[in-house]
Amino acid sequence: QVQFVESGGGLVQPGGSLRLACAASGSIISLYTMWWYRQAPGKQREWVALIHTDASTNYVDSVKGRFTISRDSAKNTVYLQMNSLKPEDSAVYYCYRGGSSSWGQGTQVTVSS
Repeated sequence: QVQFVESGGGLVQPGGSLRLACAASGSIISLYTMWWYRQAPGKQREWVALIHTDASTNYVDSVKGRFTISRDSAKNTVYLQMNSLKPEDSAVYYCYRGGSSSWGQGTQVTVSS
């Protein structure tokens, strides 16, 4: 059974930074594509970043140059470094393993002055 625990969210001013973490249990994350998704109130969940098994990455256009996805295989944890945050980045952020049917509880990110 795969389980994910997201953390690192919080309240930050525009232009600030946060680093989110996703600790996984029940699966070796380096063997799968890992994704970060986000969902804002009234909107559908959307992907924002992914990291492939070969460590190559992809990002949605709106976060390119500002967000960086990475992983620490020793800790079995995926990270999302978020810089130059904007109010439109406010959402609940989730991590997801390719092929998994489960989601974590997510972590709230609020960007506001």
